[in-house]
Amino acid sequence: MTILVTGATGMVGRHVVAELVKTGHRVRALTRTPSAANLPDGVEVVGGDLTDHSSLEPSLNGVERMYLFPVGRTACDVVAAAKRASVRRIVVLSGALADTDDSQDGYLAVERAVEDSGLEWTHVRPGEFAANWLDWAPTIKEGRVVRRPYGAAVTQPTHEADIAAVAAKVLVEDGHTGRTYTFAGPEAFTTVSQVDAIGTAIGATVRFDELDPVQARAEWISNGYPEAFVDWIFAMWAESARAPAPTNQEWADIVPRLTGRPARTFAQWATDHATDFR
Repeated sequence: MTILVTGATGMVGRHVVAELVKTGHRVRALTRTPSAANLPDGVEVVGGDLTDHSSLEPSLNGVERMYLFPVGRTACDVVAAAKRASVRRIVVLSGALADTDDSQDGYLAVERAVEDSGLEWTHVRPGEFAANWLDWAPTIKEGRVVRRPYGAAVTQPTHEADIAAVAAKVLVEDGHTGRTYTFAGPEAFTTVSQVDAIGTAIGATVRFDELDPVQARAEWISNGYPEAFVDWIFAMWAESARAPAPTNQEWADIVPRLTGRPARTFAQWATDHATDFR
């Protein structure tokens, strides 16, 4: 059985490849830059681009199962190509808030394309990726500081290796067809506490400077973030800071239930990425 991993050199895809190789599966890895893939020995690396479905057809030959990185605007064409190639199962990398975004480029567009195909499908919907915190790396490296509004906002970040472990499990194990797994890391805690965890991982004090939300909003928009996105995420942080939610245990239980081992903590994630912040 050959499994195609799209987005194979991405933050999650690279771990999906590693999980599948570790368990003895034949992996074909799709990437736009095969020469720079740097994937484990034995992985068949092929070139292709999810925004150009015609480039995928050679890579789909002989594939039975597929891990699909979400690209909404071409999802229907990509899934149709997979169906023509006799792919049987598709596992979609989606997001916990997929239902809130009905745009052409959103996660929901990818989920619907797969569901409408008639193929076996499973949706993997992690909460906020811990890897988003890599955005803090430049200011931590330069001045040992994080500048952001809403230091009391609470989130429950998920290690990308756990996202991959869930995806790999439902790719190879039966019994998950038609299921949507929404999950998160094992603990919810404040932005300030997350900054402290990174400081501990790198052996340095990292300061948190709380920005005025109005000032921060203007800076984010001037840096190219869409205004609607900034307003949405700031509103979410503001509500979380005002009324912090406890750990969502239902979400936290999914990783250990599916993988048979504890979910990785944010402290572990910070340790794994310490070199990115030093």
